Amino acid sequence: MRGHIVKRGKNSYSIVVSMGKDATTGKYKYQWVSVKGTKKEAEKRLSELLHQLDTGTFMKPGKTTLAEYLERWLKDYAWPNLAPRTAEGYESIIRRHLIPSLGNIAMTQLKPEHLQRYYSEKLSGGRCDGKGALNPTTVSHHHTCLHRALKMALKWGLINRNPADAVTPPRPQRSEIHTMNEDDITRFLEVAKATPYHCLFYLALFTGMRRSELLALRWCDMDLLLCQAHITHALHHLRTGEIVIRAPKSAKGRRMVSLSPSTALLLQEHRDKQEARRAMLGIPLKDDDLVFSDLEGKPLLPDTVSHFWVKLVKRTGLEGIRFHDARHTHASLMLKQGVHPKVVQERLGHATISTTLDLYSHVAPGLQEAAAAQFDKLVSPKYNNTSENEAVGKHY
Repeated sequence: MRGHIVKRGKNSYSIVVSMGKDATTGKYKYQWVSVKGTKKEAEKRLSELLHQLDTGTFMKPGKTTLAEYLERWLKDYAWPNLAPRTAEGYESIIRRHLIPSLGNIAMTQLKPEHLQRYYSEKLSGGRCDGKGALNPTTVSHHHTCLHRALKMALKWGLINRNPADAVTPPRPQRSEIHTMNEDDITRFLEVAKATPYHCLFYLALFTGMRRSELLALRWCDMDLLLCQAHITHALHHLRTGEIVIRAPKSAKGRRMVSLSPSTALLLQEHRDKQEARRAMLGIPLKDDDLVFSDLEGKPLLPDTVSHFWVKLVKRTGLEGIRFHDARHTHASLMLKQGVHPKVVQERLGHATISTTLDLYSHVAPGLQEAAAAQFDKLVSPKYNNTSENEAVGKHY
């Protein structure tokens, strides 16, 4: 028998798992794991442990350090399940910060005060002069990474509770959103006409797509007759130089975005030019080719696109507008026009409408004023007429 359950008390069980024979003594080794809960929960935990043994992911409770666990979490969970850039960011946080500071602590000995002290030291730089300090937003990312990893450790039965639940992480500093107005967009796109990125920048401003989504668009994702773009992939350029194109993780990320007629016409012109250039090189344009690529059809590098955007912004006289601000510009202008926030959420691919409303709360004052004026316009005439009639009735 590879494993069995022993009842210890009310709502308490021990799981005994055979670890095989010891290479030195030849005797069988057993791993005991305590479980609080019902027998059904203990049986589920036994099944998980046996699966971990079969797949080589088993880690001994009580003896595993945070460093050992985080390395395993990166390998077995983060890289297979998260977006590549997210996993890469978590790996950087873990290797550069979490493991050097907390890695030697045993998982079962990790306490909330360890984490709270870690956040405090990172915010102060670990020195009285504050040099080397990280900003609250960065330390908040450290907390998110650690909380997510420990949540999985709780699920795997390596710890009994998540110590990150009991700490207060620093509040992230919200970066100021810079957007273009209608005249800025016209001036910017007029200058962009003479560049190879005109169509890409136009689409960014007129759809609010993410950079990763724009660079992963294929012609088979576009329906220029119905004026629709189907977002099915995102492109990521990792620090190793590898380019990864994969489907968005969330259902909201996979979506259809309606195109304006002018956008569809510009894309058709872009396709015609792309076909002509490919024909000169003897490379036919296929439906699964990228909409935005180099002459040979290879993907554009995200940072190269962003750097060119910044140069163009400076040339236009619009300082401080990042490529990602094209997305903010699209959303802000739509909300100012009275487009329902739910529609804006769907176009942007936000997971919830609260994300959209929270991000663009700076537009809210104008929307509130317009809503109040509309309500007044609808109700006041009827109310005033009723009041006047009542006054006339009393007079007679």
